[in-house]
Amino acid sequence: MASPTTSEQSAEDKAAAPATSATAERPARQPRKPKPEGQWKIDGTTPLNHTEQVKQDEPAFAVKQRVIDVYSKQGFSSIDPDDIAPRFKWLGIYTQRKQDLGGELTGHVPDAELQDEYFMMRVRFDGGLASPEKLRAVGEISRDYARSTADFTDRQNIQLHWIRIEDVPTIWDKLESVGLTTLFGCGDVPRVILGSPVAGVAAEELIDATPAIKEIHQRYFSDDEFTNLPRKFKTAITGNSRQDVTHEIQDIAFVPSVHPEHGVGFECFVGGGLSTNPMLAQPLGAWIPIEEVPDVWAGVAGIFRDYGFRRLRNRARLKFLVAQWGIEKFREVLETEYLERKLIDGPEITTNPGYRDHIGIHPQKDGKFYLGVKPTVGHTSGEQLIAIADIAEKHGISRIRTTVEKELIFLDIEREKLTEVARDLDEVGLYSTPSEFRRGIISCTGLEFCKLAHTTTKARAIQLVDELEERIGDLDVPIKIALNGCPNSCARTQVADIGFKGQIVTDSEGNRVEGFQVHLGGSMNIDPNFGRKLKGHKVVADEVGDYVTRVVTKFKEQRGEEEQFRDWVQRATDEDLS
Repeated sequence: MASPTTSEQSAEDKAAAPATSATAERPARQPRKPKPEGQWKIDGTTPLNHTEQVKQDEPAFAVKQRVIDVYSKQGFSSIDPDDIAPRFKWLGIYTQRKQDLGGELTGHVPDAELQDEYFMMRVRFDGGLASPEKLRAVGEISRDYARSTADFTDRQNIQLHWIRIEDVPTIWDKLESVGLTTLFGCGDVPRVILGSPVAGVAAEELIDATPAIKEIHQRYFSDDEFTNLPRKFKTAITGNSRQDVTHEIQDIAFVPSVHPEHGVGFECFVGGGLSTNPMLAQPLGAWIPIEEVPDVWAGVAGIFRDYGFRRLRNRARLKFLVAQWGIEKFREVLETEYLERKLIDGPEITTNPGYRDHIGIHPQKDGKFYLGVKPTVGHTSGEQLIAIADIAEKHGISRIRTTVEKELIFLDIEREKLTEVARDLDEVGLYSTPSEFRRGIISCTGLEFCKLAHTTTKARAIQLVDELEERIGDLDVPIKIALNGCPNSCARTQVADIGFKGQIVTDSEGNRVEGFQVHLGGSMNIDPNFGRKLKGHKVVADEVGDYVTRVVTKFKEQRGEEEQFRDWVQRATDEDLS
């Protein structure tokens, strides 16, 4: 048998052969040293990109005085580019998109070419706490300074558009007069704290988390301890058994936990988020009494500040650190370096499978009732906000709440007044008995104002609801539809029953037009998951109504008894979902 040629020798033979002088003298290749991630406690605080440098150049809110003293007097052209982005974000304002710039330009031209000389302004409502006085003030600001734009967001805030820099100090003064602010509305800071909109009143509540929200706000939002985080830091706290704050997709969230020995407290979830790398938050496996919630919150925020990745902005979220460390190490660092004590182990938290919203009439603990209503996709106007305040005052309602589903909730209603209140709200466009399509739809700002968007979303979502109600009627099971103008998932695309992610697509005639990639069967309240994405399946924007009608009709034809839409999606064929 012939000997193998050199090319036929096995890898094992080559490895066993004696080294030649050339190979013996060649130094072994050293593994490449990984680039620093910009973790302050590991790599030091030297900025590794321009944004980090700007954040270190001066205190975060120093720019506020420049708005008051300089920019509001000299106009948009006087604003330093580094103040427009990123510093203005700390003030809750950033430039909106120029009108009539198509989505095909997004990502292909600099932000400076896309931005208009007007601003979006985000008004914070921590815990969703509102009142007729506050809504009236925002409504008057909208009417007088924002071309009557106003949108409830899925973070319990209200956003305005068309804000001129000249009007910002006057707007701030008006907001502050009713206890509202735009500070910490955007930027690399702790954002608004989500809370149960029916905290303290709901019959199904296990514990009122309001004191913890207030203490966090008082202790940590008045100094510079957390004004320079790697990126945004999203918080949610609820004591409601409905788990009504989307805790699975927050950086940190607390939901009620009943310990067999210690009673009602909270479990803490960390590391959730969507966008282009969606991850579900993970539980620490702890039981936390309400008085310790602020300490744990500060500890997790401290870990993010000190160990979070800062070199690359697209990796500068807490979820990437949690994924790298694992939840066991994360809890260990929290306990040893930040709390300096062990947390009590807690029971496993099960997911509440029912409705998490609060639409309709519900009993309160005190014998009164609250009423939840839905403005379609959260869209409203300044005049409508003023009308809402008028209705509330007419019926003696002093407590109103915003929600993560873009609803409004009116508290403390006597039984005999419920019908009249619901009728008055219906007359101004707030639906107390919406169809499942109107109840479950959500959209982002979209191409109308957002510099990141590829497609129009809000107007299309409003039109879509009307079309589905006309063509299908209603469903007897929940269905959540989300329209997002880009991959960043502000409208929670991956956890919707039908999620549309905006992009430019090619139509049947070869034209580049607005369209969507489709996500199906995502969920947060039943087996939390990111659903199913059909490979290569795109829908032209003008055909969204036809597509949803086709898929929902298939579901109605094929569904089993009491089967949910998301369950059907998992067993449906690609053809049925296309």
